[in-house]
Amino acid sequence: MASVSIPACTSTLLLDIEGTTTPITFVKDILFPYIREHLEDYLSSHWEEDECKQDVHLLKKQIEEDMKQNRACPVHAVDQTVHTDEEKAIREVVENVLWQMAADRKSTALKQLQGHMWRSAYSSGRIKGEVYQDVIPSVKTWREQGLRVYIYSSGSVEAQKLLFGYSVEGDVLHLFDGHFDTGVGAKVDCKSYERIAERIGCQPEEITFLTDVTREAKAAEEAGVNVVVVVRPGNMELTDEERAHYNLITSFSQLQLMGRA
Repeated sequence: MASVSIPACTSTLLLDIEGTTTPITFVKDILFPYIREHLEDYLSSHWEEDECKQDVHLLKKQIEEDMKQNRACPVHAVDQTVHTDEEKAIREVVENVLWQMAADRKSTALKQLQGHMWRSAYSSGRIKGEVYQDVIPSVKTWREQGLRVYIYSSGSVEAQKLLFGYSVEGDVLHLFDGHFDTGVGAKVDCKSYERIAERIGCQPEEITFLTDVTREAKAAEEAGVNVVVVVRPGNMELTDEERAHYNLITSFSQLQLMGRA
């Protein structure tokens, strides 16, 4: 696949994680199974701690919102204060979290709890964040060219920092200027990219977004952001129309900024 030039006005690169900087298999085969396998033990061990209580409270708020929106979900109150049976309360949290994961929900409540669980796994060395071999050298080159580099993922900011802070390449957090998650909005909503541009302090057309998901690419385009679609092994197949419409790369090393070496 040939090199892809991005506009000379680009000041900022915005990177997705899953399928872009990191193999989808890492998320699906390592991170998510870790949550499913250790969820009940984690909740039992941390149930009385403030952080865990906050996570459970946020899950309760999400359930209330789901019920208002008439979304199907396990119907019960997730709140330590209304249960005398701690084991029953924990089982209900587990049921809700596993339901959200099975439905591939991107709720902030779910992502926050997952992030806290992964923090424990990363810090203990049980998990190391995977990144494609072309990612770190390319990010270093972009920064040398004066570009800013941000992450935007549906995973929580904390989960993002853990992945890059405890990566197979070591701690590479210093290479990124900042992180965005669903707190700024859904990745399929064009308003999210407008908010990111505002927070970064630039115009949407100065941002180039790298993602493997065309629904996200479409939303970014609608906001005026430049888009490059990343084609990696295991990513969703693109249609002929999508292949014709988007600039495609299989490696970050193929990305070139017009007018810069």
